[in-house]
Amino acid sequence: MRSDIVKKGHNRAPHRSLLRATGLKDEDFNKPFIGVANSYIEIIPGHFFLDKVSAIIKDEIKKAGCVPFEFNTIGVDDGIAMGHDGMLFSLPSREIIANSIETVMNAHKLDAMIAIPNCDKIVPGMIMGALRVNVPTVFVSGGPMAKGYTKDGEPIDLATAFEAVGKFEAGEITEAELTDIECNACPSGGSCSGMFTANSMNTLMEAMGIALAGNGTILALTKEREELYRKAARRVCEIALMGEEKSSDFNIRNILNENAVRNAFAVDMAMGGSSNTVLHMLAIAKEAEVDFNLEDINKISKRVSHIAKISPSLSTVHMQDIDKAGGVSAVMHEMNKRGEDILRDNLTVTGEMLKERIANATIVDTNIIHTIDNPYSEVGGLAILYGNLAEQGAVIKTAGIIGERVFTGTAVCFNSQDEAIEGILAGKVKAGNVVVIRYEGPRGGPGMQEMLSPTSLIMGMGLGDKVALITDGRFSGATRGASIGHVSPEAAEGGMIGLLKDGDEIHIDVDKYILEVHLLDEEIAKRRANFTPLVKPLKSKWLRQYRALVTNASSGAVLEAD
Repeated sequence: MRSDIVKKGHNRAPHRSLLRATGLKDEDFNKPFIGVANSYIEIIPGHFFLDKVSAIIKDEIKKAGCVPFEFNTIGVDDGIAMGHDGMLFSLPSREIIANSIETVMNAHKLDAMIAIPNCDKIVPGMIMGALRVNVPTVFVSGGPMAKGYTKDGEPIDLATAFEAVGKFEAGEITEAELTDIECNACPSGGSCSGMFTANSMNTLMEAMGIALAGNGTILALTKEREELYRKAARRVCEIALMGEEKSSDFNIRNILNENAVRNAFAVDMAMGGSSNTVLHMLAIAKEAEVDFNLEDINKISKRVSHIAKISPSLSTVHMQDIDKAGGVSAVMHEMNKRGEDILRDNLTVTGEMLKERIANATIVDTNIIHTIDNPYSEVGGLAILYGNLAEQGAVIKTAGIIGERVFTGTAVCFNSQDEAIEGILAGKVKAGNVVVIRYEGPRGGPGMQEMLSPTSLIMGMGLGDKVALITDGRFSGATRGASIGHVSPEAAEGGMIGLLKDGDEIHIDVDKYILEVHLLDEEIAKRRANFTPLVKPLKSKWLRQYRALVTNASSGAVLEAD
């Protein structure tokens, strides 16, 4: 076993002495050591109950004949961190999480790992760390929360709460109605109930084969979810007890390979996942040493039908509805009916091949999960746009577009999210404008803030189908509208978005994958000659370190170590 290096032989007597201090007995030194990577933290709704989840998992691991060692990662709740400078720490937290997984697992030479993520950057951070360690790893998330309801019985969620602020500012709802939404949008523990970033990533883990079926859709705090935790715990021990030679077949890099990455993007397209999945899957692909670039995403999109539309794209459908309609396995089974090898067969952590796993899955409700003969769109729910405004690409969640897919408008420029919020509330944004929010990229922010507040204000004020928004920052999974993020190169590295002026004409054509500004080359050259990017002052030592090392969004905003 990998852990023998810390527990076997006379020269490891000091190591065993320390391990005995934690409660180990003689018989435990012949058992596999399992890392239980938990992300329990009390301030995140998707995580405050994970201490109880890990207790269930550790109990099952012990029953199965292995020794669990729990450790924790940090976490940031994007919804709570949003709207102030706390959001600068959100994306950088992904790197801390990855580093913490690598550190604990390799320092103590644990044999295998079960990871318990749920929300925001925690899922991709744990996956990135697991890929560095490369031992058998099973992921089991905390699970999605149930959707909420207003006092009148209308289904609502976190996106409703953000958009309600804009509606209140516009005088469309009363303070009592705003309070009703506030108190009922997030009714229980779990990752926010729509196809936001957390549930997008929890779903894609099924597509990648690193989690069990049901991981993305079975509600948190239910008996069904508890059984999933127990099954995942038993499975990680089954693998570890095979012995190092056989268990190595299930090292995470043997499962999360090129096929898995491409399958994840295909399912993402079919279900209209968060635009943040692009950022995270690019980073995951780099950790897995898979050759995958932004250009590949549009190729996949053209071959995949968009067959499941979930909040915020369709506000009445939530993860629990997808679960009842057949779950992610039913989506994948239906996708493959289009042929052309839409999903590549690949090993899963449960030992079966992916196509074997989904072979008998069926759609229970075709109003929730459409068939390929009746898709929402013949192409996937995400697209990468290019042009002189995004030479290295920009991302749009096409599944969330409100209004036309072709838009030409005049720029209204803001040098920060705070400036944009202030400007929107002051009435500076009118129908026919393209809101430009820059210096919010990985380096410029730094940390690439999510733009849910400005996009929600735009929607709440009734401008969702009348304006577009572009940014070198990113969007919450709860964002909808003509919102284009991850513009690369970013303003802080001299990208064209930094050269824009109020009144510039910007053209967007989603179906032709175009994002461009209508300026003559001579004018662009003149502006560039006189351009110096803004550099925001930073007190945080960690954020200064992050800014010095981070790459732009087209590279997944990973840190360059070399």
